[in-house]
Amino acid sequence: MKNAYGKLGEEYAAEILIKKGYKIIARNYHSRFGEIDIIAENNNYIVFVEVKTREKNYSVSPLEAVTAGKQNKIIKTALLYLQKNETSLQPRFDVIGIITEAKNFKVISVEHIENAFN
Repeated sequence: MKNAYGKLGEEYAAEILIKKGYKIIARNYHSRFGEIDIIAENNNYIVFVEVKTREKNYSVSPLEAVTAGKQNKIIKTALLYLQKNETSLQPRFDVIGIITEAKNFKVISVEHIENAFN
């Protein structure tokens, strides 16, 4: 379930992507398989981005939280998106992990893993 904390993480991740020169083309794209947090593009890629936000002492890191099962859902959802939205861009799957201070949204670290899985 999405919460306000997760939404803040997605907003922060979108700002990072925009600063890196990406254009955000969809947010919270849903299919029967699941959801993709952000779909963005640049000159070469259409990027399907999973955003994970965690407090610093959380037992599982944001990147570890993107399990094989979650990856599968993202891939299936991306395939449906691409069937409905033709593009000449190469698809890529990224993960953005955000770690914050406990109980507030002060960002401690951000890790953007390009081509995190395929």
